[in-house]
Amino acid sequence: MAVLVCPSLVLASQADIDGLRIRASPERTRIVFDLGQPVEHNIFLLSDPHRLVIDISSARFGSDLSDLVLEQTPILAVRTSSRNKGEDIRVVLDLNEEVRPRSFVLKPIMQYGDRLVIDLYGKDQPSRAVVPKSERALTQMRDVIIAIDAGHGGDDPGAVGPGKLYEKDVVLGVAKKLHALLEQEPGFRAKLIREGDYYVALRKRTEIARSSHADVFLSIHADAFKTPNVSGASVYAISQKGATSEAARWLAEKENRADLIGGVGSVSLGDKDDLLAGVLLDLSMTASLSFSLEMGSSVLSNLKRVNKLHKKTVEQAAFAVLKSPDIPSLLIETGYISNPTEARKLATRSHQAKLANAIFRGVAVYIQANPPSGSYLAWVKQGRRQDALTHVIESGDTLSEIAVRYRVSFKSLKDFNGLRNDTIRLGQTLKIPPG
Repeated sequence: MAVLVCPSLVLASQADIDGLRIRASPERTRIVFDLGQPVEHNIFLLSDPHRLVIDISSARFGSDLSDLVLEQTPILAVRTSSRNKGEDIRVVLDLNEEVRPRSFVLKPIMQYGDRLVIDLYGKDQPSRAVVPKSERALTQMRDVIIAIDAGHGGDDPGAVGPGKLYEKDVVLGVAKKLHALLEQEPGFRAKLIREGDYYVALRKRTEIARSSHADVFLSIHADAFKTPNVSGASVYAISQKGATSEAARWLAEKENRADLIGGVGSVSLGDKDDLLAGVLLDLSMTASLSFSLEMGSSVLSNLKRVNKLHKKTVEQAAFAVLKSPDIPSLLIETGYISNPTEARKLATRSHQAKLANAIFRGVAVYIQANPPSGSYLAWVKQGRRQDALTHVIESGDTLSEIAVRYRVSFKSLKDFNGLRNDTIRLGQTLKIPPG
């Protein structure tokens, strides 16, 4: 039995538990008790079967648990009972696996009051939600990967518009629609930084993009201002000052220097002296910033067809979420959620779809004209020459999988290489027929 005790105030009166929220994310399951005042609590684990017990002193439950959504969480059921003649409450979580809990209290902020938060992690240290990188994807024709970051999430609603319209919900809607468009476009693959209503730390967002080997990072937001008359969409790239300070941080941190920079054909800084590492990183960041500014202009020109622009040129600022040295990155403000007219549009699925389509067109048109080396889009731009591409057979390869990867028919792949059957061997080189 493991016991975790968190100190708090000894309360003279009972606190109302106004609500219980449970959210699953790739890293953890978060349980939030909304409270009328601070509480003292203990949590401990039981096994055979797995359970987590939460004892809350001087509290009473006033919320309905029937609507709790437990899918994709380790929680099978939630039970409550009173203790100490009704003065305290006990909450028992029936679990389907072993977990590692972490609990803490949060003070009131914005629309939230006092909260007791319990995070459930898997038995092992949670792994990053990343897309694996295969050697094949680096050395042969590949899709261009676009990381899409819906800002805020979870207990961070972002800006709040009329009628409690939360920025986190608007931008997730736009991000998912953009994701769908990119997934349908040949030569592109999309990665959502967050797929649901949970929070991801700013540095973690760029870490996920880098670990997914993203070629481009797009952070989607909705702006706000103290007066309701300001409106319009904006696009930001990192400022030169922000880029310079980030370069210094990367050179100073050993784990960063060991990472790859520069996308396809990248190099490691880990074995380079300070001068050479600085030059290589500066070249990488200069190229990324130039790419970002040009792509941002393409996005702006498409956004103005569906929304008023707040700024007609790409702005530059030192946003933390844009600070990945080797990935061209944009922060896109889709409009002002604090403007009642614009907020009404942002709340609709139709306008979110228009925004997503405008961003998609701006990004796709620019990347198709400036494709990364070794990508399917670069192959297309070269005119799909017969001698443009070959594939060296690796362990696990099949003819059907290779045909799908290169977007050619199974029959044409066999015929082009004079194959009489489906047998292939390790190290064999196949010529890829024109599409």
